[in-house]
Amino acid sequence: MAGPSHDPSLYRDRDVVPVRRALVSVSDKTDLLRLAEALVAAGVEIVSTGSTAQTIRDAGYDVVDVSSVTGFPESLDGRVKTLHPGVHAGLLADLRLAHHEEQLTDLGISPFELVVVNLYPFVETVASGASGDAVVEQIDIGGPAMVRASAKNYANVAIVVSPESYPAIIEAIAAGGTSLAQRKELAARAFAHTANYDRAVATWFADETLAEGEQLPAHLTIKAERLATLRYGENSHQRAAIYTRTGGHGIAQALQLQGKEMSYNNYVDADAALRAAFDMVKPAVAIIKHANPCGIAVSAPNALDEIASAHLRAHECDPVSAFGGVIAANRTVTLKMAENLRDIFTEVIVAPAFEPEALELFRLKKNLRVLQLPADWQQERMDVRLVSGGLLLQDADRFPDDIESVATDWELVAGERPAGEEMTNLIFAWKACRAVKSNAIVLAKNSATVGIGMGQVNRVDSCRLAVERAGDRAVGSVAASDAFFPFSDGPQVLLDAGVSAIVQPGGSVRDDETIALARERGVTMFFTGERHFCH
Repeated sequence: MAGPSHDPSLYRDRDVVPVRRALVSVSDKTDLLRLAEALVAAGVEIVSTGSTAQTIRDAGYDVVDVSSVTGFPESLDGRVKTLHPGVHAGLLADLRLAHHEEQLTDLGISPFELVVVNLYPFVETVASGASGDAVVEQIDIGGPAMVRASAKNYANVAIVVSPESYPAIIEAIAAGGTSLAQRKELAARAFAHTANYDRAVATWFADETLAEGEQLPAHLTIKAERLATLRYGENSHQRAAIYTRTGGHGIAQALQLQGKEMSYNNYVDADAALRAAFDMVKPAVAIIKHANPCGIAVSAPNALDEIASAHLRAHECDPVSAFGGVIAANRTVTLKMAENLRDIFTEVIVAPAFEPEALELFRLKKNLRVLQLPADWQQERMDVRLVSGGLLLQDADRFPDDIESVATDWELVAGERPAGEEMTNLIFAWKACRAVKSNAIVLAKNSATVGIGMGQVNRVDSCRLAVERAGDRAVGSVAASDAFFPFSDGPQVLLDAGVSAIVQPGGSVRDDETIALARERGVTMFFTGERHFCH
């Protein structure tokens, strides 16, 4: 049975609450003195701790040390300051209830109407490269307790966790007090603040465990803040937003230099394009449409403008599909590349940097979205995917930097080991197929895709699609398959089109049939022993 304090008829209305007493304890002292000046001017008693109290006092304002409230000195190197009934009763008393007010009077405890607390700089300490005890000491205990207590009691207490909220609080105090709606909004921010803080701590411990060679973490926490609300999601009836993850260095952190607002699909395609372009060591361009490549290429040998060359060669793979595509370059976009794009409708172009003259030309295409990657952009170390009721976590599928050396260990199962350009083409095709949705077949010549088959429910259809798109260019090309051929019918399609060499993982129970076909036709075939599905 619910106690009397849960009877709604006992609660008194407290819409506007005047601020008479404030508890202030902050690690981020931005605009602290501006706040203190406003509180003193309004006749508010300030109770504070440690360095916060000293900062306010040094500025000439009166401040009450928390130890005089608790009757207990700050101890254990500051670990124990506010964890005391003298503080928390003043935070949690619901003064809409007469018996709470009576108990405070009996205990000789005064309530707080305002609490200003931001937490120890844990995230900043981790980011600085500190480790071990130095990080652990920045795990705040009393701060989150005060924040959560005040937020729970938002009917009576305004909780402020960021200097960004100071102007609104100063204005409310001057106007006579904080409103219920304002206090409730501040409480929501406060709970998000402590939740994110706890996630950061849990993530650090998980990363420490992972760094020690243990299995993937038993608990996974992800902190992300909404960057922008998007017009809609994949379709117009779906709500959508873009969030930035703490510690992220990817497409979500890119700076948009011009163009229309990014859409949900723009972000998906731009991220896929980056993945494809930055798999290549040489200057490279990837053109993506609906999360699949229309073309991937590196620059031609001895090209005067390498990134412009890479773009032209990628575009030649499938110029029809490239219409309205998303482009990523792994080098600075030059004026020449921008000139090549003049008459090609493109949704987004993303790159590490842009020549000023290229940006000037892009400004003539007002709707073109131009994104510049953050200086610290890097490929993700882990992949996370939501599924109903949970999520999947895996190591990101990455190629080693010394892929050429790794390729020397591929198993040659048919034909002769090629040298020079054909081997370079096989390595390029193998890397390019990772960016293609499975089942993936890539045909390549001169380190540029000439035919791509993707997203089919059987591999032989992907082979037919790649060959069809390549046309006459299939003759003398090399082929890569992201997974083994379950039957020899797929390789038969490729060889009939004139493919001269194939690289695939191997591992099918019918590998012997595929090998026999390659030997019969006199073509080279490698088994890598590793597949590259991309779903």
